[in-house]
Formats: sequence, structure tokens, C-alpha cells
Amino acid sequence: MSPEIIVVSGLPRSGTSLMMQMLDNGGIEVLTDGVRAADTDNPRGYYELEKVKRLKHDASWLPQARGKAFKMVSQLLYDLPASETYRVLFMERDFDEMLFSQEKMLRRLGRPAAPREQIIPAYRQHLKRLHDWLGQQENSAVLNVSYNALLDRPAEEARRVSAFLGGRGDVAGMARSVDTTLYRNRGPVAGDTA
Repeated sequence: MSPEIIVVSGLPRSGTSLMMQMLDNGGIEVLTDGVRAADTDNPRGYYELEKVKRLKHDASWLPQARGKAFKMVSQLLYDLPASETYRVLFMERDFDEMLFSQEKMLRRLGRPAAPREQIIPAYRQHLKRLHDWLGQQENSAVLNVSYNALLDRPAEEARRVSAFLGGRGDVAGMARSVDTTLYRNRGPVAGDTA
């Protein structure tokens, strides 16, 4: 078993669940608890693990994650203990699409979305600081994966992911996970208020 832990991360609605599906379908064991069920926004599920949110206070389970993958929102990456080695698959997505998707989800949940003029600069600042920090972590390697490129060239991107993971993961199985019919949030369309 690989001593490295695979961490799938990114901003909300950036494609992290899709990457987890790809790893799962590529034969890499993913850690998920099913607490957050599939819904309209993520019909194939969220692939989350609740204890990841408490990692700063309890990392006792982390050694059992070696060779496996879990998902972690980008704001929590700072909580990864330096005692482990990580391969971080960092999902990136067009900001407008990502925010449009997030706004639709929040509307369905009856929650307000932050104004874009506030959230975009905050996200940009967060990403710059985070990537600067990740670049200084000797125990972490990072591969940025574009959600948009993944949908356009699934086989090519799956090969990149597999190579980054040392040849792990069935490339064809990963590429088959990409379903462009689920690519519904491409940004606002005239008259679209859903």
C-alpha cells in the first residue's frame, strides 16, 4: 500500500465529487461515510467523510487513510498534519460556473448567497495564499485539475491523474466517470432563474 494519502480538494462546487467518483471507479479506495446523501445538486453523491471536518482536533484515524483518498474543502487543507505525506488533487473551475452552481444550490436550500463582488476577491485571495503555502509543504505534492478540461478531455486528464499518483488508477475507469449530461451549471443563461 502506498504511504501517501490522496486528498481531493478545491473550492465548493469545483468538481471534487467528480474526482472522487473517478478515483473510486479507477479502483482506488475512497473514504466516505454516506452521511450526506445524493441529491439534485450531486446526483451521484458527495463522497464526503464527516471526520475530515474535525481533523484539526482528531487526526488519530489518518494513518489508516494511507494509500486511500478522501475529500477535503480547500479551507481545511491547513489542518493536514505534517506527519503524513499527501498527494493533493486540487480541482479548479471557471469562477462564474462555480458560483452559478453554488447559488443554485443555496437557493434550493433556502439560504442566501454572498454577493459575487465580495466572494470572488475573497476566493482569489484564499487560493493565492493556499497555493503559496502548499508550495512550501515538503510532505505534499499538488496536481491542479481543471474541471472544464476534465469534461472536454476525460481520458487525457485521467492519464494525468494516474501519472501523478504513480500509475495508480485505471485510466479507462476514471474517464468513464465523466458524464457531460451532469454538466448543467455552465453559467447563467438568458432567462434562467432556476
